[in-house]
Amino acid sequence: MMNRFFQKILCAAPLFLLLSSCDKGFEEMNVDPNKYSQVVPEYLFTRALLDGVSTNFTGAAYLTIGQSMQHFATYKEVPAAGDKYFNFGYSQGSWNAYAGTGAGQGSVVSIRQVIDAVSTNPADVNKLSAARIWKAYIFHRLTDLYGDIPYFDAGKALSDKNYGPKYDTQQAIYADLLKELDESIAAFDATKGTFGNADLMYGGDVTKWKKFGYSLMLRLGMRLTQVEPALSKTWVEKAIAGGVILDDADRAVISYVDGSQTASRNFIASGLLSTDYITPGGDNVEGGKFAKTFIDYLKATKDPRLNVFSVVWTTTDNKTYTADTTSALQMGMPNAAYNSLPSNFNSFSEPNPNTLLRYSAPLIVMGNAEMHLLLAEAAVRGWSSGTTAATAYANAVKAGMRQWSLFGTGGVISEARMNAYLAANPYKTTGSVAEQLEQISTQKWVALFLEDEFEIFANWRRTGYPKLTPTNYPGNLTGGKIPTRFVIPDSEETYNRNNFIEARTRQGGTNTLSSVVWWDK
Repeated sequence: MMNRFFQKILCAAPLFLLLSSCDKGFEEMNVDPNKYSQVVPEYLFTRALLDGVSTNFTGAAYLTIGQSMQHFATYKEVPAAGDKYFNFGYSQGSWNAYAGTGAGQGSVVSIRQVIDAVSTNPADVNKLSAARIWKAYIFHRLTDLYGDIPYFDAGKALSDKNYGPKYDTQQAIYADLLKELDESIAAFDATKGTFGNADLMYGGDVTKWKKFGYSLMLRLGMRLTQVEPALSKTWVEKAIAGGVILDDADRAVISYVDGSQTASRNFIASGLLSTDYITPGGDNVEGGKFAKTFIDYLKATKDPRLNVFSVVWTTTDNKTYTADTTSALQMGMPNAAYNSLPSNFNSFSEPNPNTLLRYSAPLIVMGNAEMHLLLAEAAVRGWSSGTTAATAYANAVKAGMRQWSLFGTGGVISEARMNAYLAANPYKTTGSVAEQLEQISTQKWVALFLEDEFEIFANWRRTGYPKLTPTNYPGNLTGGKIPTRFVIPDSEETYNRNNFIEARTRQGGTNTLSSVVWWDK
């Protein structure tokens, strides 16, 4: 897709030369007064933030990952990318991060242009550091989804006329991402200017950007546990020493509003409402409901987040429906159990319209719940002496519950309920290392629900937790195996053939939902 876009530019070049030879000084007549004629870093940084988190949410985070991680289920076959392991096409949409003009597309190009625009002026060092850190965020998600991808050459079609970017190994990409984070954090200068209000997460707060950078470093460092454990330990220890997001006030959050412009609305709520959960009661567009695995776990552990996440639509007259959060009523739909509308479809749980489906709901880009869980894992591995695994775990649980208060009164969980949950589900201090890692990763599966399905998917592939039972629906594309990688679009084989084939061969010769990335052992 990226190369098809730039081929159109190349095809237009002869026409441009012809028209320019006929120019008689009428350049100003051809200038669109409603568009900028040069890069505006602030505008593009805002766009890169918004596009970087929202690209292909419905196809990737909801239908492919949300279903395969058994948060959601569907009875229909077409949207069952993760439920019945059908339709790999949904996963290809995340490639739009490389190029595109629609909402949620082109974040790679945008952030590259920001970096180019602010890299020559020493006064812009904070802008450059924030942009480099955000570039690392964008690319860590892309490489975690697709494995080997264009990285060093990516986004250079306009600046360097590079229309066939080579694919870099994920190992090389990770090494550079960590280097970029390290250098960028060190370069921040509190005396210099920032993006200010164009920075939707922190408003230019340098101290908080450093914590965000170290938090991403901790996430990426822990990703290497199975392939480069010594290097993993080095980066994890460096990130912890630097200082990660531990307090509620330091969470990276993007705010949205329920305005007339869809771009101002929370893309998760917009995506779920526009593609599936439109009308309460009766059928849903994509046949979606919460999955049995997820709801059963929340009920078994008496998790108070069940009432924040989930409703069952009840009615007495089959006309007026009420969103009921009563715990006893909640019931998830089994994955891959149906191929037509179940007669009891209305009895299954779906997202709470008063919390998850609010257009004005915020997005927690990176929160303290995840960081406390990573600290717990570091303690289990003997890589952190600052806190015990049990303390870090308890802090993570409470942070993961407190964060839902940002979603309105329906998301408020009392301290008493948090303490009751921890009392009923204590940390397994006497358990084996494997048992402790299972408890930590399973909690992450709940704590990051919906806000970062991508990270849940990555952590599951790295650790194998939570333990999920695969489905084996007739005709599925994986042989009854939970998808482990996204599929690179067919257009790459057409427009960037040699580089694509080289990368495919290097990764085992396959480009399927069952392929694996480098760190997935």
